[in-house]
Amino acid sequence: MRFIDYYQVMGVAENASADEVKKAYRRLARKYHPDVSKEKDAENKFKELGEAYEVLKDSTKRAAYDELRRDGAGRSDDFTPPPGWARGRTGSASGHGPHHARQFSDFFEAIFGREHAADGGGFTMAGGDVHHRLSITLEEAQHGATRTLTLQMDERNAQGVPVAPKILKVTVPKGIRAGQEIRLKGQGHPGLNGAPNGDLYLEIVFAPHRLFTIEGRDLSLVLPVAPWELVLGGVVTAPTLDGAVKLTIPPNSKALQKLRISGKGLSGDPPGDLYVILQVVVPTVSTDHDRELFRALADGLQFNPRAALEV
Repeated sequence: MRFIDYYQVMGVAENASADEVKKAYRRLARKYHPDVSKEKDAENKFKELGEAYEVLKDSTKRAAYDELRRDGAGRSDDFTPPPGWARGRTGSASGHGPHHARQFSDFFEAIFGREHAADGGGFTMAGGDVHHRLSITLEEAQHGATRTLTLQMDERNAQGVPVAPKILKVTVPKGIRAGQEIRLKGQGHPGLNGAPNGDLYLEIVFAPHRLFTIEGRDLSLVLPVAPWELVLGGVVTAPTLDGAVKLTIPPNSKALQKLRISGKGLSGDPPGDLYVILQVVVPTVSTDHDRELFRALADGLQFNPRAALEV
């Protein structure tokens, strides 16, 4: 019989880790699963893949197979295991009972025996997890929300037709942060042969906001103010995610000065703060009356904005 190179079947290196073997199996099992694959000879390839995984996932079977492979059996087209091979390394080579279901090749049974072959029937694999990004507004993060999502999964039915999109209701908890994930159990890729489905993970990202920027749970807001509000001080209105609040500007404040409003950032334990950046806005003068006001200010106020530049 022909010696089967299980590493070649799975497309992994001889020193591949158990995790690498598992990932290769999951990827190829989806590619060749007879119910969904359009690949030529998918059913036979799926069986070969399952047999290779049965050996390489099991440390005992893999060690025995590697020993046989190192001895040069892998270069033979007329393979026969050494006498007593299976009994000495992997257990009994018998097992021709009436309930034996043929799942593996003659090569596998010659190495590991039919009892081992019967144990592995019906390859199963848990469905893979699916990861998506979910963009939400700062208001949704602040107060919580319920979203209805339509997700097109990379799946096909037995006829090879893409399955219908999934429509899911997702609860966005109050105070969630960017980068956190919402897990929807069982909403990932379907399992094979009755194995459980994978999960769907939604990574939270914040949509850009027209007023606020965010760092952690803190928010920043650029607040336009008039020149006299900076100089004289006063109480102005500033927006927050929870509604407008009153903000006191100290006299003789400076342009781009930052004022802090405690607890008015994103909700949490503790909540973040809101930092208000004062941005001076110079009015447009369009009437003689307004020009006279500015001339009076210029004549009466001893102020040189370029004093620091004089040499």
